[in-house]
Amino acid sequence: MKDILHIVISVIIFCPVLLFVIVYAVSRKVNIRGTHAFGAASDVTTFCLFFSVPLAIGALWKVNVGALLVMLAIVLAMVFTYVDWRTKKEIEVRPLLRKIWRFLFLVLSTAYLLICLVGMIQSVVGYLQSV
Repeated sequence: MKDILHIVISVIIFCPVLLFVIVYAVSRKVNIRGTHAFGAASDVTTFCLFFSVPLAIGALWKVNVGALLVMLAIVLAMVFTYVDWRTKKEIEVRPLLRKIWRFLFLVLSTAYLLICLVGMIQSVVGYLQSV
C-alpha cells in the first residue's frame, strides 16, 4: 500500500497536467461550473508545480532552484500587493491571494511546459549525436 501511494504521488509530481485533468473532471462531475472547476484545478495544480518545476530542472541540468523559486514567488506577491495597495488603497486579502496564486499557476505552468520541451529537444539532439 505504501508503494502504491509512493508511485501515485511520484506520477502526479512528475506529470502535473494529469493532476489538472483529474481535478477538473472531478469538479465537473460534482456539478461545479466550468470556470470554477478550472480555477479549482489550477489551484491544486499550482501546489504540485512548486515541486515539479525544481525537480524537472534538477533532473535536466543538475541545478537546485527550489529556493530561487520560493524567492520569486515572494517577490511576485510583494509586487502584486504593492500594485493592489496603490490602486485600491484598501487591500482585500482573499482576492489578492487568489490573484497571486493564479498568476503563479500561469508562470509555473509555462515554465514546466518550456522545461519539458527543452528536455525533449535535448534528448533528441543527444540521440542524434550518438548515432
